[in-house]
Amino acid sequence: MTKTIGTDQQHGRVRQAARRAVTGLRSSWPLVLLSALLVALALPAALLVAPGFLGPEAPAPAPSAPAWQQAPATLSARQGLAALDAAAEIPSQPAVTAQLDPLLKADGGGTFTGMVQDAWTGQVLFDRGGSEGRVPASNMKLLTAVAALRSLGPGHRFSTTVVAGPAPGQVVLVGGGDVLLGPGDSNPERALGHAGLATLAAATVEALTSDGASGELKVLVDDSLFSGPALNPAWDSGDVAAGEVAPLFPLALNSGRYDPAVTTGPRPQDSAIAAAEEFAARLRTAGAAAGLTVAAGVERSPAPARAAGGESEKPVVLAEVQSATVAEQVDVMLQDSDNYLAEALGRLTALADGLPGSNDGATAAVRAQLSAAGLATDAMKLVDVCGLAMGNQVPARQFSEVVRAITSGADTRLRAALDGFPVAGLTGTLDTRYGGGATAGGAGLVRAKTGTLNTVLALSGYVVDADGRLLVFSFIGNGLTPGAAGNKEALDRAATALAGCGCR
Repeated sequence: MTKTIGTDQQHGRVRQAARRAVTGLRSSWPLVLLSALLVALALPAALLVAPGFLGPEAPAPAPSAPAWQQAPATLSARQGLAALDAAAEIPSQPAVTAQLDPLLKADGGGTFTGMVQDAWTGQVLFDRGGSEGRVPASNMKLLTAVAALRSLGPGHRFSTTVVAGPAPGQVVLVGGGDVLLGPGDSNPERALGHAGLATLAAATVEALTSDGASGELKVLVDDSLFSGPALNPAWDSGDVAAGEVAPLFPLALNSGRYDPAVTTGPRPQDSAIAAAEEFAARLRTAGAAAGLTVAAGVERSPAPARAAGGESEKPVVLAEVQSATVAEQVDVMLQDSDNYLAEALGRLTALADGLPGSNDGATAAVRAQLSAAGLATDAMKLVDVCGLAMGNQVPARQFSEVVRAITSGADTRLRAALDGFPVAGLTGTLDTRYGGGATAGGAGLVRAKTGTLNTVLALSGYVVDADGRLLVFSFIGNGLTPGAAGNKEALDRAATALAGCGCR
């Protein structure tokens, strides 16, 4: 009995505890609902503010780039021409002759002469009338390049200056031989326009205002550096009218052109005055803010600027700009076959050698420099230094020897001319040639100076043959049928054959 009563009591106490729990739960139910609501609201808020504490989410991995866009794991094999091989066998003369003779055939009238030599030894590998005097056209510029680099030096520059004039309020623009002046700001990255008239004008205004100058300025020009006729009487008037060349002055814009991009047609007939007028316009713009005005019109200085201020007194230099180097100008001359620039470099070479800055001085200086370089000149007749005159007579052998001196001679100053040789199918006057099936093999391999007149074609340059031997060559056609397409093709095929020659 005792046991039963005790058990019932225990059950009773359990039931009472359960009633109290239910009652407590009923009384706390609003608090549970409130807590659940707070949790539901807090979760989105936590998601919003969590990045501020945890930092940005890690970006998704980028898709893998294609293989050709990925950094290389190893260096590519070196490309380009193989190095010269000193042990390479020299081609045999009979084999080279057998290759070239069938190719150098005139299309219509006229004949080709030519010379090929091994550059290192001078050994003659092909000789067809190589000692005969020929009209070389623009191959003449190779002779001018050698003379300028020897006499002036590859790094020489020409100055265009502004000095105080002989009377108050006058300034004199003095030509120092730079015919590649640009109208705007100087551009040190280019040969054409390396020195700019806008830069020169701004520097002139700065110098004048620092000295307290004001009022009106008058621009004079001193172009007395060159002498003799501005136009060579040996040049054909039709070539001058066509814009192949223009009267020569020791300062000019765009190598004596109105627009550097337009290389044919009318050109300024007085490049010195044209440059002075452009300078005056730039000076007028630069001086406006400083209270300086510039009188209309320009005039030639009554006396060379070096005499201004008396015999013992040099003029006050107000401003100066310098040209591209001789080496850079030689590159332009050869790549573009620029007649005006060639004639200017010839006269500047003459002045450096103590000769007059004239056409006669230029031809004499070129001859003297070639002779001093150990090159034969007895068979040469030089009428100009750009090759426009039909009176020039130079054998193919002389051009072959000149190219040999440039590529491998003892005078390393001449190496500066190498960049100026047009590359077949790519640059300069050879950029549109070597595209046909018979000549495509020479594209990128033949490097040569062209020459073109009405009845004249020439090509002088160098190649590395299939065995790694450096060969120099010159081919000249005279009396050719004007416009006959096969003549350029003959020159290009011959040069291509040399590039592919393993002629033993």
